[in-house]
Amino acid sequence: MVLHKRRVGTRIDNIDDADLLLLKKRVDIATLVIISLIAILIARLWYLQIHLGEEYSHQAEENRVRAQVIPPPRGIITDRHGTVIVGNRPSFNVVWMKEDSPDPEEVLKALANILHLDISVLLDRVRGAASQPPYMPMRLAEDIPWSVLVYLENHRYQLPGVRIDVAPTRQYLNDEFASHFIGYLGELSKKELENRLDDTYQGGDLVGKTGVEARHEAELRGEKGRNYVEVDVRGFEQKQLQVQEPLPGADLALTLDADMQQAAEQAMAGKAGAVVALEVNTGRVLVLASAPAIKLTQWAGGISQKDWQALLDNPLKPLVNKPLQGVYAPGSTYKIVTAHAGLSEGVITPETSIFCAGSISFGNRRYGCWKRGGHGTVSLHRALAESCDVYFYTVGQRLGVDRLAEYAKSFGLGDLTGIDLENEKAGLVPTKAWKKKARKESWQDGETLSVAIGQGFDATTPLQICQMTASLANGGIRYRPQYVEAVADADGKLVSRFTPIVDGEVKGSRQAMALVREGLTAVVNEKHGTGSKARLEGVLVAGKTGTAQVVRLEHYKGVAEGNIPYKYRDHAWFTCYAPADKPEIAVTVLVEHGAHGGSAAAPVAREVLKHYFAGRIAPAEGGQPEAASAPEQAPGDGD
Repeated sequence: MVLHKRRVGTRIDNIDDADLLLLKKRVDIATLVIISLIAILIARLWYLQIHLGEEYSHQAEENRVRAQVIPPPRGIITDRHGTVIVGNRPSFNVVWMKEDSPDPEEVLKALANILHLDISVLLDRVRGAASQPPYMPMRLAEDIPWSVLVYLENHRYQLPGVRIDVAPTRQYLNDEFASHFIGYLGELSKKELENRLDDTYQGGDLVGKTGVEARHEAELRGEKGRNYVEVDVRGFEQKQLQVQEPLPGADLALTLDADMQQAAEQAMAGKAGAVVALEVNTGRVLVLASAPAIKLTQWAGGISQKDWQALLDNPLKPLVNKPLQGVYAPGSTYKIVTAHAGLSEGVITPETSIFCAGSISFGNRRYGCWKRGGHGTVSLHRALAESCDVYFYTVGQRLGVDRLAEYAKSFGLGDLTGIDLENEKAGLVPTKAWKKKARKESWQDGETLSVAIGQGFDATTPLQICQMTASLANGGIRYRPQYVEAVADADGKLVSRFTPIVDGEVKGSRQAMALVREGLTAVVNEKHGTGSKARLEGVLVAGKTGTAQVVRLEHYKGVAEGNIPYKYRDHAWFTCYAPADKPEIAVTVLVEHGAHGGSAAAPVAREVLKHYFAGRIAPAEGGQPEAASAPEQAPGDGD
């Protein structure tokens, strides 16, 4: 390109085509870049304002409007008479929204001092809620006292992000009433939250952990409400915009009888064990008591490590729901099975006599009777009344273990009863095939003798023994134990009602059952019956005592009960039904290490029966009726 200068200015006289083309390309490229940038800017603006406009508008609204969850009141739990067992009361909880706190560390330090907590406790709670969105409140303390509530309200502007949340919490008939049965509430853990298939729950929610509270969580929980409030940039509430009221949970009416339950728990005070009462002709659960009880309020907000360790270390095992999780040898209560099987299979008749000299020899071993001097010649009626071991050794030997097992299983032993509660144990009814499979050993005939009196490999729960007793009392129908009488929704509309469920029938002769029932009536009401302490004036009671050996220790043989270490003492059983002529209720009591069923367990059953038959007991008994007099057994003797 050649430039020729002139006086007036500069002019391009000669332009190279290649240079011109290059210049044009550069202009085109620059234009294209500018147009592209403008297009991208327009597209981005369209994407943000049009495509995502609604979403960002919603987020902007959330910065101004805060939706607060309103927990619903859980459904009320009542007993069969309408007595409120578990209700609700307001709980004042401290919650914190981290995003509203400019200096979170200072806020937590101040809160720790106000709540009298170590800051590590609050930090643990914050870490536990780390996965939830920052705009959701974290619960830092539950059910704070009134004085703390007043202080926090008066200093709320010094604690940005901290507010008081009012939520319903459980209120109990008393702190320990039916504690294992009712169960407790606890915060939903991270793992539990991940396993939930719906979005009903969020971190920090309280859910039923055990018992009725857990099994009926879906009915009891209700539906959450929402409170929409306008907040300023610091997160402080300015005004309320809208409220969606929560929907309360459904109310549960249980078959439980509160008076009978309290009577059972009071009678078991200071003891360990279980009390079960069933309605004979329906399977309704009237009493389900486990001793020692646990304090339900101890679990509110999470149990402390110290309290948890104390429960674990307690030798009375308060964490076990003993009516359905405690597994024990049934002792002489199993003689009901042996007697019924023997009569039904024809190996004995009511008149069959067997001589008891205090023991029986089988193979190279001696099997003793509880009465060292022996009972002499006994037939079925007296053998049941006085619980003669030798008689039932003989009947068991004639039957064999497999025939015994058939009858035991038809009574429901060795299997789950089907009650709708967690972790029920099945127990064990031994057979030859079971031992071969489980122990890789052949069955020894001498082991049948032990099984026939409820020892050896036999293992049952108190609930199973009560179901067995109820089945005998009603003539052979095995009802499933159930505890919900009715469910009503928040409007009072009936959702469901109790319906008996028949799970099977007892194998064998109904005439044999009648004969066994006569023997059980003698246990309580005849002069030498082992269950005389269960007598109730005006009501005919039939029952069976039992003593279950815990461990065989020869050096404690003949030693007075009080001198044997607690953990080595035998368990005490008593199972009964009443009225004997027209059964309505079956009661089973197991006192751990109580030694003798007649002295330790029968009086507990009597207290339960007194409350059931209140109004039908003879007026002469007054408030504290006494059992009819009967000869006392010598220490270490009898069931």
